[in-house]
Amino acid sequence: MKKVFITGITGFAGSFLAEYLLSLGKFAIKGTYLTDESLKLIAGIKDRIEPVKLNLLDDKKVNLLINEYEPDMVFHLAALTSPADSFQNPAATITNNVTAQINLLEAIRKNKLLDTKILVVSSADVYGIVDKKDLPIDEETSFRPTNTYSVSKIAQDFLGFQYFLSYGLKIVRVRPFNHIGPRQSPKFVVASFAKQIAETEAGKIEPTIFVGNLSAKRDFTDVRDMVKAYLLAVEKGEIGDVYNIGSGSSYRISEILDKLLSLSKKQIRIQIDKSRFRPSDEQELICNRKKFTDKTGWEPEIPLETTLKDTLDYWRKII
Repeated sequence: MKKVFITGITGFAGSFLAEYLLSLGKFAIKGTYLTDESLKLIAGIKDRIEPVKLNLLDDKKVNLLINEYEPDMVFHLAALTSPADSFQNPAATITNNVTAQINLLEAIRKNKLLDTKILVVSSADVYGIVDKKDLPIDEETSFRPTNTYSVSKIAQDFLGFQYFLSYGLKIVRVRPFNHIGPRQSPKFVVASFAKQIAETEAGKIEPTIFVGNLSAKRDFTDVRDMVKAYLLAVEKGEIGDVYNIGSGSSYRISEILDKLLSLSKKQIRIQIDKSRFRPSDEQELICNRKKFTDKTGWEPEIPLETTLKDTLDYWRKII
């Protein structure tokens, strides 16, 4: 069996990736997590994988773990992932995301694991404010980042490229567009809406949903489709190359809210909350996934309506 190493295995995407790889029956899986609380996201599979509590900022422990495990594949998902939070803690966002990746890549390099395939997960946020003429966004679109998180992801992206060029590490980079679904933090817009609707239905809050910028348009993919793309990127992607991953369709945030509200029988008011607006925000992001689909054959399979219903049902169960 191939040995897989997932950083952030108890995270939103990490937990779904671990489940998907387990379902294929050909991978032994080890991964890192940071807090005991996050283990609840892998409760159903915890006994069939090997979670390791480790802060990736500890370079010595990272090196020791990589030296002992010698993985065949590495999926680097761990990061501070909230663009909104990055406005409040810009230095922490840069330091954490860049240092953690350097420690991981250095461990692989120092242990001479030159056959290990590595997925570096950047973000479509790197593109930032995109001119309409550049939509949909392909891999050649210029970077115009609007938050510190985006800058940290540019650094991660280019560090991956640099370690491929300098040391020959077998790195593939991906720039995923918004992925959504059950287990996502309510710091993100779809999960925030779903949680508030579930809390309203349970009578825990007044029937009012607080929202930020509803006019922005985003490209949404189900996280369960996204993690399948991650494996394909490692298995079929060109070493050293970079790929955009997304659905190829964009929806106004107000449309997403309307779809979620239509799944509830409660009458819920909408109230604009200025504190939920970012200092700067991209008006529209839509993915051109042709390069990735041509290379791997990947296409999203789960309809948006299914994803939204599953997300709302997830919050209904835990509220």
